[in-house]
Amino acid sequence: MAAEPLSNGAAHQSVPGRYILPVHQRPSYSGNGKVAPPMLPVVDLGGDDDGRIAEEIIRAGREFGFFQVVNHGVPEEVMGAMMRAAEEFFGLPADEKMAYYSTDGKQLPRFHTSVRNGAGEEFLYWRDCLKLGCHPPEWPDNPRGLGAALEPYTAAVMAAARRVLRLAAVGLGLCEEHFEGPLSGGAMMNVNHYPPCPDPSLTLGIAPHCDPGLVTVLMENVGGGLQMLLHDDGDAGGGGTMWVDVDAAPGGLVLNFGHQMEVVSNGRLRSGEHRVVTGARVARTSLASFVWPELWCTVAPAQELVLAPGKGPLYRPYSYGEFLGVYVAEAGDRDAIMAHFKH
Repeated sequence: MAAEPLSNGAAHQSVPGRYILPVHQRPSYSGNGKVAPPMLPVVDLGGDDDGRIAEEIIRAGREFGFFQVVNHGVPEEVMGAMMRAAEEFFGLPADEKMAYYSTDGKQLPRFHTSVRNGAGEEFLYWRDCLKLGCHPPEWPDNPRGLGAALEPYTAAVMAAARRVLRLAAVGLGLCEEHFEGPLSGGAMMNVNHYPPCPDPSLTLGIAPHCDPGLVTVLMENVGGGLQMLLHDDGDAGGGGTMWVDVDAAPGGLVLNFGHQMEVVSNGRLRSGEHRVVTGARVARTSLASFVWPELWCTVAPAQELVLAPGKGPLYRPYSYGEFLGVYVAEAGDRDAIMAHFKH
């Protein structure tokens, strides 16, 4: 049964039954239940010391799969205009938003709620989402300022993402152009909206997952929702996990690596597992811009990273289209997904 988007009506006074997760899936029971203080690495993309910047990106990718960037080249006024237009969309009358409501995952632009509008979902997540095309840009007619804001924002964010990918390639010992072409030829944006939740302890905005592509660039209007899973890889070998709040500095952007970066780097860089918790007081809106391979593109560990003795490939070659099929079938479960592609 299709679900009614959360932003279509009055504020909820209680959490509807379909949004109440089983106890073991609720925020306080994910990972080991602890939330650590913010500790997101900051990478300054300004300056011309590419070697230093590359080292910082690789260090953050190896330890967390997450980092924030400053001096990224996306003008403040461009970021502001895009966020205002995104917020305006979710404030439109319900009938104007529902003109783009669809269960067709290939339709762009597409407005939906939870993950799949409730279709095939036992439980719902506390999120409405507007999916937008980036190549070429595809957006709704309303609000009228959305198209004018989307084009410069997308161009600037994609330029920043590709600079990070070039620096990551250098830091991995690959040629600077390794991630160019079909390996990074796909792009899409999720405009996520999380209305205030009456009881954030009962539900999640998004379940724990890793993004399917190479890299994701995130801008948000307020912090306090996104969390990354921190792995304790200490000498003691405890192997514990802890959820860490992810809040960018003012004007900063949050980046996380996806499954394809972990594969291409042959496990040297981590795909950042994350979730979104809800808040009771204010709505949160975020813009996630995804860079990923073309569907027909073959993805495999870089040859330069598997030639050394004892460094064989961890993953088999596959097409990105095959990967997406598995990703959807396994509902984003990290371990179940990657088991299909282990060498």
